[in-house]
Amino acid sequence: MLVFIAELIGTFLLILIGEAVVANVCLNKSGMKGAGSIQITLAWGFAVMIPAFIFGVASGAHFNPALTIALAADGTIKWSIVPQYLAGQFLGAFLGAALVALMFNDQFKATDDQATKLGVFCTSPSVPNTLLNLLSEIVETFILVFAIKGIGNVTSIAPGVDKFMVFGIIVSIGMSFGGLTGYAINPARDFAPRLAHQLLPIPGKGESNWGYAWIPVVGPVIGALLAVGLFAIIPW
Repeated sequence: MLVFIAELIGTFLLILIGEAVVANVCLNKSGMKGAGSIQITLAWGFAVMIPAFIFGVASGAHFNPALTIALAADGTIKWSIVPQYLAGQFLGAFLGAALVALMFNDQFKATDDQATKLGVFCTSPSVPNTLLNLLSEIVETFILVFAIKGIGNVTSIAPGVDKFMVFGIIVSIGMSFGGLTGYAINPARDFAPRLAHQLLPIPGKGESNWGYAWIPVVGPVIGALLAVGLFAIIPW
């Protein structure tokens, strides 16, 4: 139960902070509209780091089904506890997105562009190309998970420094690859908020683009599994 609660609240905070910065920067009538991609990228890094400090001891601070599945596949955690992780992650992500929708309701009303509204909740490719979009999510998540596994090889690391390292990994991925697909690198981060966009009465919203939705789910899982697979065969 502790794992479920930790992953639920942690993923809730991740999505709340991460999607709020997109709304803050992109929606009309926001006081920070136009602040740019650097603010968004840094805020997503903090969105991961802050709950990681809070819940690292309780659950390992996964907040990402791809990471959870990969760590179960390599034996780091037991498969029997995976449902607790996934349930907390998807529910927390939905609730975080729902609160963003409520808090920025007036800004959604003031914004006409439907793609901008959808972009607050989930990712989309700058250039639709199924193969390359999928490859982007695979590579980005591979980097994330391989780097996280690699942090474990750092000896005598001071408590908490690993969380700052994860912040750096997220920001680096975003700044290098974010212009391709929006670097979901996390199935819960994309699917649950996309579902929130579909179900909630967001003013003037358009379609939720479910035709693309499988890529930020499948791609991260493949990338994460490749990362732990390679990590396991390296003779450290």
